[in-house]
Amino acid sequence: MPYVAGGAADITARVIAAHMGKTLKGTLVVENKPGANGMIGTDFVAKAAPDGYTLLLDASGPLVVNPSLYKKTPYDPLKDLAPVILIENSPLVLSVNNELPVKTLADLIAMAKKQPGKLSFGSSGVGGAHHLSGEMFREQAKIDIVHVPYKGGSLAATDLMGGHISMMFEMGYSALPAIQGKKIHPIAVTSAQRLAVLPDVPTMAESGLPGFESYNWQGIVAPAGTPAPIIAKLNAELNRILKEADVQKAIADTGSQAGGGTPEEFGAFIKSETAKWAHVIKAGNIQLQ
Repeated sequence: MPYVAGGAADITARVIAAHMGKTLKGTLVVENKPGANGMIGTDFVAKAAPDGYTLLLDASGPLVVNPSLYKKTPYDPLKDLAPVILIENSPLVLSVNNELPVKTLADLIAMAKKQPGKLSFGSSGVGGAHHLSGEMFREQAKIDIVHVPYKGGSLAATDLMGGHISMMFEMGYSALPAIQGKKIHPIAVTSAQRLAVLPDVPTMAESGLPGFESYNWQGIVAPAGTPAPIIAKLNAELNRILKEADVQKAIADTGSQAGGGTPEEFGAFIKSETAKWAHVIKAGNIQLQ
């Protein structure tokens, strides 16, 4: 786990590990190796023995974003890691502050075009899902909006509620309390389908931006060279686990959607996500050292 203990991804990892330990008749230890935007833990697994005993529950950042965001990374996700399975997709919600006189995505785009450079969007920092979703919105809608990076998503969310920034792409589980409390107004969700927890909020695609999808997803990968039979066994076991009620609940409670599928499907997804975010990063001229 390339992140600190206690976060949404860490909770999911521990629920899954408990199930795997029972059926594979062994103890799975969740080891947190945070740092460098997830690259420390990812690099550790990329260099581990390809024997099926060291796995990585990783996110979109280290696997598909960082290679384009940084001038150099210590690993190549497409060469050094083998896909096992997609665990979950976590859509974002685009919300505006209550002072902004817009109700739909079309309203928001129209306002941004009338006032270029006046509207702002907050994020948890450069290169995260909040930021890159905003950059993709800027490009696809052909609008001029200002990015305001914070040192954490909660700080940006507080300023959104206070009217200090115009909008924010926020993780569903984080945005939901403020939406339910009517402290912010949801405009659209970034998933392909509407969210069960926000059934009246349309998708970005429904609202006029076809093909717009953005997720902070999680998936399991192994060191490259892990034998195919081991990958297949792990994939079959994890597909079964993802159907368990408590696992479904743990994922749903964070506003996410359970994954699944074959290693090949996850590999194709990683490649498509890599290309998508590389384009957004290049178009926005975004880079970290």
